[in-house]
Amino acid sequence: MAGHVIIGAGLAGAKAAETLREEGYEGPVTLIGEEELRPYERPPLSKDYLMGKAEREAAFVHEPDWYPANSVDLRLGAAVTSIDPDGHTVTLAGGETLPYDKLLLATGSSAKGLDVPGGERARRLRTFGDSDALRAAFAGGGTVVVAGAGWIGLEAAAAAREAGCEVVVVEQAPGPLHRVLGPELGEVFAGLHRRHGVGFRFGASIAEITATEVRTAAGESLPAAHVIAGVGAAPNVGLARAAGLAVNEGVLTDASLRSTSHPDVFAAGDIAEAFHPLYGRPVRVEHWANALNGGPDAARAMLGREVSYDRVPYFFTDQFELGMEFSGDIEGHDEVVFRGSADDLEFIAFWLRAGKVVAGMNVNVWDVTDQIQDLIRAGRAVDLKALADPDVPLGSL
Repeated sequence: MAGHVIIGAGLAGAKAAETLREEGYEGPVTLIGEEELRPYERPPLSKDYLMGKAEREAAFVHEPDWYPANSVDLRLGAAVTSIDPDGHTVTLAGGETLPYDKLLLATGSSAKGLDVPGGERARRLRTFGDSDALRAAFAGGGTVVVAGAGWIGLEAAAAAREAGCEVVVVEQAPGPLHRVLGPELGEVFAGLHRRHGVGFRFGASIAEITATEVRTAAGESLPAAHVIAGVGAAPNVGLARAAGLAVNEGVLTDASLRSTSHPDVFAAGDIAEAFHPLYGRPVRVEHWANALNGGPDAARAMLGREVSYDRVPYFFTDQFELGMEFSGDIEGHDEVVFRGSADDLEFIAFWLRAGKVVAGMNVNVWDVTDQIQDLIRAGRAVDLKALADPDVPLGSL
């Protein structure tokens, strides 16, 4: 019996292996990862672990003995060099060929670097090793320059500032999180960081990095003991593309996370560009919740269960005194409605399109995510006055 093979030993892959066993699959399960560490979750690397507030062990998905106890063949430090979907095999770097009945691709993403002179000096934040190196760098003090005011860039900036470093963020867009939140909510995060002493250079880009400074395209020189590349991540789709699978930005799948080009190949996590029943189009989501939930659903689909992966995209962050959860997708929105005070950092923001809620973000307001997602799923016009009124229960809208 060839069994099921999972390429990618991150959260999605580990949860898929767990689900295969929980669902009663008794055949061989092989979980292959390039890192030497057993599967772990990545959010702590830019949040509590980076700030020294969480222990390393808390990030691991399973205890070390879980894998042998559940007959999961965990191959660490192993690279897959090729996939043969028609022959149902994967080949490892050492030449070993593994057969499979079903294959799950959960290869995640790689942090992008800076393609400028001296760009190799910029640190990335994707692995435990990266987070450890940044913790040590922050402890040494000095000015930290962050390229990019996205989620990772802002979380790294907050961690560096709380460690006592001077911090400057360089961002090409007119504000932080401009593409994912728009200008109104981006300004909330800009104000938060400014109050904590973080400097910004918006509409700017890095042209060169030297041993002691960053030079912007406009000619400004910024002292820099350390530079962090927070300019996004690229999905690891090289194996899939080389194997002839249908790939756009990610591996194209149907709503059950099955590859649209081969029935025995599935994808989950960052690399899955899955048809989303709620949106009626393929959607690729890089956030933690997508790996947490996508891995198990892909495993169920591999076992022939009925699966429709239709979860509302979800993300969370903690920066300084701000904690928030975000649900949905702001694409095409035409209005933003606030419930509560953005100045007091205790509010819910709703993005609407044609009077319908398409996304919501609760800031320091808790236990409302389900209600926000219910509004998104309902797809009906809401009373804007009631939406903005904290005294009107969300469940009544």
